[in-house]
Amino acid sequence: MPAPSAPRPHARLPIAVYVLGLSVFALGTSEFMLSGILQPLARDLQVSIPQAGLLVSAFAIGMVVGAPVLAAATLRLPRRTTLIALLAIFGLGQAAGALAPSYAVLFASRVISALACAGFWAVGAAVAVSLVPVTARARAMAVMVGGLSIANIAGVPAGALLGQHAGWRSAFWAVAGLSVIGLIGVIALVPRTEVPTGEDRPQLRRELSIYKDKQVWLALIATAMNGAAVFALFSYLSPLLTDTAGLAESWVPTVLALFGVGALIGTFIGGRIADAHLFGTLFGGISASTIVLAVLALTAHSPIAAVALSLMLGVTAFTTAPALNARMFNVANAAPTLAGATTTAAFNIGNTLGPWLGGLAISAHWGYPSVAWTGSALAAVAVLTTALAYRLHHTSTRSRVVATSAPTTTTTTDTGTGTGTGTGTGSHSSASATADAGSRSSATAGDTLPPASAGRSSKAAEHH
Repeated sequence: MPAPSAPRPHARLPIAVYVLGLSVFALGTSEFMLSGILQPLARDLQVSIPQAGLLVSAFAIGMVVGAPVLAAATLRLPRRTTLIALLAIFGLGQAAGALAPSYAVLFASRVISALACAGFWAVGAAVAVSLVPVTARARAMAVMVGGLSIANIAGVPAGALLGQHAGWRSAFWAVAGLSVIGLIGVIALVPRTEVPTGEDRPQLRRELSIYKDKQVWLALIATAMNGAAVFALFSYLSPLLTDTAGLAESWVPTVLALFGVGALIGTFIGGRIADAHLFGTLFGGISASTIVLAVLALTAHSPIAAVALSLMLGVTAFTTAPALNARMFNVANAAPTLAGATTTAAFNIGNTLGPWLGGLAISAHWGYPSVAWTGSALAAVAVLTTALAYRLHHTSTRSRVVATSAPTTTTTTDTGTGTGTGTGTGSHSSASATADAGSRSSATAGDTLPPASAGRSSKAAEHH
């Protein structure tokens, strides 16, 4: 009987994955669009710019809190039903924001939208990786992250344009409309999944047990530090371009768009190579970001260098995004929903930590180039964390290989005939150890799994 053929490395992804990416585009546009409509919003609601800026912080905090909380709360619900409910709540939150009569109502709508956004990302990421084999996880996550990249390229500028010509509320209505489109797509194209029963039924205690694994914490830290490195600079890129590089304000949207283009390119590259070379993608991408940020700090007074390096940072930073997501799902394979929630929380911790540290550097009167130095230092921490994770992964893999290749111990029993017979215990233990090592190895693999392992792991992911 011929062995089953291995899945093609670049086989077409299910249409449902792209529907989830479209929904993430709507979520990402809402998350980032305030930067383009902050001034008219503040004028209309009669609040200061710093007060209006708290709406951004409220969304980020809602993402950090909402991801693990909603992942735990919806653990035993059908994933498709959960996605539909969360996307509907998100759309209603956008409509509430568009109709908000006061700052307080808008603030509340942002928090509710953030909670729904966090939950959708966590569950949606788990659904995306369950629809594909293990060897295509990074590509599936690249589609999800690509939704955020396109939101930066198209969604945020479009929101700013709407805000200028039709009022800031029109931007919220536009995102509400995108949410409806995404909702229809999820209802029509995301497959139903049975809720596991019996021993396979999701249990919060079992899912929380992933936090006993050092690799999960290392993946979380690397993700948070990588995000913090990028946003330490990105949050203050506008004043760096105008006050330090000497560019006119009219150049700022163009440079931001170039960063978004770089992010989309990086996401595509990372999605194509991370499944086969996960640690290589992480080391290469994060190390490159460390260097780009350091060079930008040294050459920030050059307009050409500032523009070119902004584009390069988009490429290097987002090349690692699919790999960071895939790495978390690999090390937390037994708890895919909580893995998605942890990744979401980690990214948003970084998105909050980076701007705060960058702001401290500016407040210390070190100048705007200091935010690039801050980002470079944070990226270096991510590199060191990844190196430690690789060492632990390599050591544990080698230990499992030694354990499973050890000779089988048999016991002999005197039967009175002068022959010894094995009890079978040693053989059974060896087989169990091999199976256990194989399943655990699939959860911590840094490279492509063999076809048979890939099939088993992807099937296991579907059951969770």
